[in-house]
Amino acid sequence: MNRAELIEAVAARLGDRKAAATAVDAVIDTVTRSVAKGERVAIAGFGVFEKLVRPARFVRNPRTGERIKAKKSAVPRFRPGAGFKEVVNGDKKLEPLAAPVAAPVAKRAAATKAAPVKRAAATKAAPAARKTAAKKAVATKAAPAKRAAATKAAPAAKKAVAKKVVAKKVVAKKVVAKKAVATKAAPVKRAAATKAAPAKKVAVKKVATKKAAPAAKKVVAKRVVAKAAPAKTAAKKTVAKKSAAKKTAARGR
Repeated sequence: MNRAELIEAVAARLGDRKAAATAVDAVIDTVTRSVAKGERVAIAGFGVFEKLVRPARFVRNPRTGERIKAKKSAVPRFRPGAGFKEVVNGDKKLEPLAAPVAAPVAKRAAATKAAPVKRAAATKAAPAARKTAAKKAVATKAAPAKRAAATKAAPAAKKAVAKKVVAKKVVAKKVVAKKAVATKAAPVKRAAATKAAPAKKVAVKKVATKKAAPAAKKVVAKRVVAKAAPAKTAAKKTVAKKSAAKKTAARGR
């Protein structure tokens, strides 16, 4: 029985080949490492694994018969246990193995049935995977170009920003200059306005007097007419009286 057959035998009892392979490998690796360190690995009923150190000695070459000095060496040794010896010798019989677990058989059958489906799905998915891989490759190739373009465009963008900042500063300076001129011209305008205010008032008064003169004349004329009106009425009355007297005199005659 080799390692693969040992794994298959263990898998038949455990029901899982992967777990059986992991277990066998773990046991072998653990025993090997422990014995290499000089530790003694004893499994009750099975045996003992240990490290045997051989000192330097003289040996004889069986071919030539020449005597040769052998160096100090270490070799692993396995000493079988009493139970193991009895079983091998036939003095003791092992219990019959239980029926192998049916789960692995069912799993293998399912796996064998599902294998063509998985392969078909894999073959169908392969072109899509290739397309995605091609797209990723194109994207990765285009990335340096984009970065280079971005790095080239960065100085232009910085220059544009710097120009905008300079333009804003110039506009701000012009606004400040205008404000300064306005603040300097404000006292002059106020002085001119204060000087021009009396002249405007005099001109307004003259215009008002010019406009009021005809109205005053009209009022005076109305007053004169009103005063002359009673005199005219008195004269009319006297004339009427005289005419009435004349008429009465004429009648008396």
